[in-house]
Amino acid sequence: MELGLTWPTILLGFGIFFARIADVSMGTLRTISIVHGRTTLSFFLGLIEISLWLAVISAVLQRIMVEPILAVFFALGFSTGNVVGIKLERRLAMGHIVLRVLSRRWGQQMATRLRDEGFAVTTFHGRGRSGPVTEVYLVCRRKDLKKVIPLVNSIDPESFYITEQAGSVSKVFRPVMQSLTGWRAIMKKK
Repeated sequence: MELGLTWPTILLGFGIFFARIADVSMGTLRTISIVHGRTTLSFFLGLIEISLWLAVISAVLQRIMVEPILAVFFALGFSTGNVVGIKLERRLAMGHIVLRVLSRRWGQQMATRLRDEGFAVTTFHGRGRSGPVTEVYLVCRRKDLKKVIPLVNSIDPESFYITEQAGSVSKVFRPVMQSLTGWRAIMKKK
């Protein structure tokens, strides 16, 4: 059996590969959007995903018996699309996250600093294996986690933290914006 390695076949194969990456990535984002309850976004992502999939599957099914190499492009595109979709979702960081930080010594200072940065923080006192601990508890946008974790580690590098995906959140305080200075303050007053 011949693989069918001609230039038109290879070009079609790469088209299938990239289309599969796009449709599987859309599927990953759609699934996460459904979990977060974003119905409108899920609708449009699903529409794009299934349209791409139908175009690709119709091209592959018509030619797979003659050019079996297209199945390899199809499978590689699917696998790569999963990875790309996960990386894309991490970069977009949709939704909210619950952060729980356990600190033996610096919990109150950490809570104060996080509040100063504009986050709503609740603290609890507990007892760990090595004695008393303070649990610092906050809910923030996933995008803000890139700012919060380094701040936590700078205050107490020995702290222990856990993140959890937040399903639905009634209210999230976003960090307050720094007050305007210089020419921006002057322009704001007008």
